[in-house]
Amino acid sequence: MEPHGPACPGSVLFGCELTASTKSYTFQVDEEDDSDHILALSVVCLTDGAKDECNVVEVIGRNHENQEIAVPVANLKLSCQPLLSLDNFKLQPPVTFRLAAGSGPVHLAGWHRIMHREDASFEEDDDLSEEDEVELPPVMPAKK
Repeated sequence: MEPHGPACPGSVLFGCELTASTKSYTFQVDEEDDSDHILALSVVCLTDGAKDECNVVEVIGRNHENQEIAVPVANLKLSCQPLLSLDNFKLQPPVTFRLAAGSGPVHLAGWHRIMHREDASFEEDDDLSEEDEVELPPVMPAKK
């Protein structure tokens, strides 16, 4: 039995960097893998050495008709928006990140979540997997 129960998804840190010399990065998993994979992006930011220029980051994936589609998700500029929170923007692999404009370096960070399919098939109630996730308590107003 896994430490957090059989229905608990595993998460590993994800990160990649796009630069003038490496303009794209593809996140993919082995097609033989017996798990469901989700990439949850947390942040995209300019890193050391970035110029004050527009850096446009696109996500390239597949739409519901399995056609390739490119969607801009961030336009960063050192002087006005060096960082953008993506609030765990969820994507299914394979997905490619491309620096469509600018020279970077731009860093993308988030979580690669893995759920074993055979474990998920036994799960009747979604609340079971959520119990193991760490949740922050709600922010309460200060007492006077």
